[in-house]
Amino acid sequence: MCGIAGIFHRQTAKPVDPARVRVMTDAMVHRGPDGSGIWTAPGVGLGHRRLAIIDLSTGDQPMTSADGGLTVVFNGEIYNFRDVRRQLEASGAVFRTNSDTEVILHGWRKWGPDCVSHFDGMFAFALYDQASGALFLARDRLGVKPLFYSELSDGCVLFASELKGITAHPLFRRAPEVTAIEDYMAYGYVPDDNCLLAGVKKLPAGHHLTLRRGQAFPQPVQYWDISFADRARGSAAQLEEELVDLMRKAVTSRMIADVPLGAFLSGGVDSSAVVAMMAEASSKAVATCSIGFDQSDHDETRYAALVAERFATDHRMRIVAADDFSLIDRLVDAFDEPFADASALPTYRVCELARETVTVALSGDGADEAFGGYRRHAFFLGESRARGLLPIGLRRPLFGALGNVYPKMDWAPRPLRFKTTFQALGLSDGEAYADAVGVTTARMRKRLFSADAHRELAGHRAEDRYVRTMESAPARDPLDRAQYADMKIWLPGDILTKVDRASMAVSLEAREPLLDHRLMEFAARLPVNLRVRRGTGKYLMKRAMRRFLPDEILYRRKMGFVTPISGWFRGSLAGEAQAIAQGSALAETGLFDMEVVRRLVTDHQRGLADNGRTLWQLLMLDRSLKKQFGLG
Repeated sequence: MCGIAGIFHRQTAKPVDPARVRVMTDAMVHRGPDGSGIWTAPGVGLGHRRLAIIDLSTGDQPMTSADGGLTVVFNGEIYNFRDVRRQLEASGAVFRTNSDTEVILHGWRKWGPDCVSHFDGMFAFALYDQASGALFLARDRLGVKPLFYSELSDGCVLFASELKGITAHPLFRRAPEVTAIEDYMAYGYVPDDNCLLAGVKKLPAGHHLTLRRGQAFPQPVQYWDISFADRARGSAAQLEEELVDLMRKAVTSRMIADVPLGAFLSGGVDSSAVVAMMAEASSKAVATCSIGFDQSDHDETRYAALVAERFATDHRMRIVAADDFSLIDRLVDAFDEPFADASALPTYRVCELARETVTVALSGDGADEAFGGYRRHAFFLGESRARGLLPIGLRRPLFGALGNVYPKMDWAPRPLRFKTTFQALGLSDGEAYADAVGVTTARMRKRLFSADAHRELAGHRAEDRYVRTMESAPARDPLDRAQYADMKIWLPGDILTKVDRASMAVSLEAREPLLDHRLMEFAARLPVNLRVRRGTGKYLMKRAMRRFLPDEILYRRKMGFVTPISGWFRGSLAGEAQAIAQGSALAETGLFDMEVVRRLVTDHQRGLADNGRTLWQLLMLDRSLKKQFGLG
């Protein structure tokens, strides 16, 4: 795992100052504390920070081919590099190192841009081909590893693993992108097709981009996509065996490392399944770690301990305060863009704990997206079937009216919270699912934003992204379309951003075996009733894991990393909420109606409404604006 950065002059091959590349990579020293390197040639400069994982002695970067014609900087791991190496050697390639990085050089020489289709891994890399004068940028299929890029006014292109690598360049000029703030307020993160800083883009997952000197700036090219269009054949028992085999291969391929390796263990289905596979494949005790909370209703450590005992792991556990908001400023610095998924706080703490004894940790991320494991998937499936009973011309007025008159009862058991259900039934599938995954509603955002903000947004609506994505999905069923949208929007924007930034902030490499692309493709072909059945998600996966894990783990209520943010703003963070309302970076932007913000704070602190999640969003946005633009 590493950090990469670079400069490419598209118009003319102007000299690149190595010091400018170095300042970009040094801004990301946490991604690679074990070494650094800079390489420059006319019109191009590549930089690298190294966290040594494989081939500790000869894997330094930037790495140049023996003939000097190719140079690469690489962030991530190629898990099948040994198989690809054997294939390349059979066609005449001669290797000088044992690293996966060198496979990229020889792979480009043999296959050109199609080399990425041969790589199984998580990666973002930049390769310069001196003969053609081309800079090739690529990102892995699911977007596990990030890659930002931006073109300056003089045609100079910057790229980096993190936004702070771009902003470290002295000629980059910061300006806020208002549509990104709308997107953030809708979702709690800035999606991959937008950025808080105007003029900065993120290379989409499963895409590559080739820049050539003297040519127009190209569009990224998609080389991989997930498809739900076909259905798997075979009995449930046969599919169960195929799933176990795919999981075994995904886990064992990610256990290759020349440094200490372990796993996160929450006691949930996904991390427990990964640990079970690791224990089966390992000749020694697997190192596992988990964190618990000092509030019993948020704590899962007894489940983690049960799994650790079952597989005789070398388990470490630490209790942290449920009100561990002292990390706010550290997270703002790590994420660069505003990020309001409060589970980032415990994720950072478990990464911190893991890094004390290991350099690589396997996680259980990805199974919910692949197998329909979120509760919203089951609710959406039921609502979609109900929507199909009436044409939208009748549903919109009928359920819209019911949703308007029914009281809002967030405090009540879910069966009594009909207001949200009525509102969802009056929408299209895409609109309803966008609302289900959102944090702050479109109605609330309309109130929050100022007249100036609405003019700048010019009709941009965050929800339209989900509607477009679901309508164009290669899918057969509403659940397929919802999961496809999750994989394209939610997964890279929230889940993978959270894990990458939190782990790399403490120089830990996190690997996600359940995001193996073959496993994801298999899950996408499963019939809907093998993903969600009787209101429960991950049906086939849980059935397959019964040979490894007890029902107490497989069928307990999903918790996740829950944080009591609503209580914070009535207690320890009450002053922070008041500070935002009275005068802050939010006010300086002119994008918010501060009277509405003040009412949100007052109503929340008086107990008249639960605005905790929106206040958390505003707090994290306020801190990000201060960091990026010096406001407040």
